Amino acid sequence: MLSKPSDNLIKSDILLEQFNYSRKYSTDLARNLSPEDCQAQSMDDASPAKWHLAHVTWFYEVMVLKSFEHDFHFWNPQFAVLFNSYYNGVGDKHPRHQRGLLTRPSLEEIFQWRKNVESRVTDLIKKNSSPELQWLIQLGINHEQQHQELLLTDITHLFFTNPLLPAYIDQALKISSPKEFKWIEGISGLVNIGIDDEGFHFDNEGPAHTAFNQTHYIGSQLVTNAQWLLFIEDAGYRQAQWWLDEGWSWAQAENITTPLYWNINEERQYYRYSLCGNAPLDPMAPVSNISYFEADAFARWADHNLKEFSGARLPTEFEWEAIAKAEPTLIEELFGRVWQWTSSNYSPYPRYQPWSGAAGEYNGKFMVNQMVLKGSSAFTTDGHSRATYRNFFPTHTRWQMTGLRLAKDHV
Repeated sequence: MLSKPSDNLIKSDILLEQFNYSRKYSTDLARNLSPEDCQAQSMDDASPAKWHLAHVTWFYEVMVLKSFEHDFHFWNPQFAVLFNSYYNGVGDKHPRHQRGLLTRPSLEEIFQWRKNVESRVTDLIKKNSSPELQWLIQLGINHEQQHQELLLTDITHLFFTNPLLPAYIDQALKISSPKEFKWIEGISGLVNIGIDDEGFHFDNEGPAHTAFNQTHYIGSQLVTNAQWLLFIEDAGYRQAQWWLDEGWSWAQAENITTPLYWNINEERQYYRYSLCGNAPLDPMAPVSNISYFEADAFARWADHNLKEFSGARLPTEFEWEAIAKAEPTLIEELFGRVWQWTSSNYSPYPRYQPWSGAAGEYNGKFMVNQMVLKGSSAFTTDGHSRATYRNFFPTHTRWQMTGLRLAKDHV
């Protein structure tokens, strides 16, 4: 048994439906991609689309079939190494920065492998109703949903490196409409944090516990491109006073002057690249693809330079989660637009214990030198995130759809 299963399992027919939907959605994401698109790797942090499609299949073969299938056999034993990500307890893995060099197996064989594994997992779900198997399938579904989002963010970065700035889809993602910004009183005092039911959740969402929030306000809206432009025009990227020292060193070394994917045309107008192609910057859309360093610097600058943001800072993850759980809440765009940086270090909750077995490497071992993000983005698979969800990335990360909303102390 790899880990402790949930006591609240779902019926096998529903589990099978969720499994099939998740697998089909991944292949659908690749429909607009050529084999060449699926092969390339634009940077060490990103992975080829073909690798994502293979890795989530590796998960079911190594974590599920190997443990539960009678007369188990690998499709190809070498795939156990090629498509392992970071599971040291499982075995060797191919170097991350060389994933784009794996021209073989072909994309066609990856799809054949996917169908083979899907058929075998389907048989298991129909024949075996053990809690351990059902829990692992739920983990596999949620794991694949995470890679569906990564596939889209990685393709965005890959296409942005192409001078042609190709489009992946035709229709534009939903944009924001102008609304009045308000400070909303947050939930203060002792608040309930973490998962409080037996439905599926990741290990880092628990155990449930209480935390104390000082009195504070939360911004009703996400910070927009128009507000970020004010930061740029006021030389916010060129003034060390707004930046953490490490952030300033990073911005100078990397020549960071705008959010990722912003670019300027010959008329000196700002454009932003997305999977819909290159288009004029939408001033009312939430700013996206910014690092924690940039989010923190903007908050410091806004506190001193924008009257409506006086006192601004980044919220803690507990402040964000408490207001997200409140019914009703006047906070807009909590989910489905951009992941929102918080000022909270990614660390274990009180009494946290990682899952046992190989699944114990899922989240716990990354609890250092990372910051928590809350919410979800336009790329997040529907139904994947929740108020207790804890996303996390290093402070310099920008290729994910990361933005911010502001908070301030109650004075």
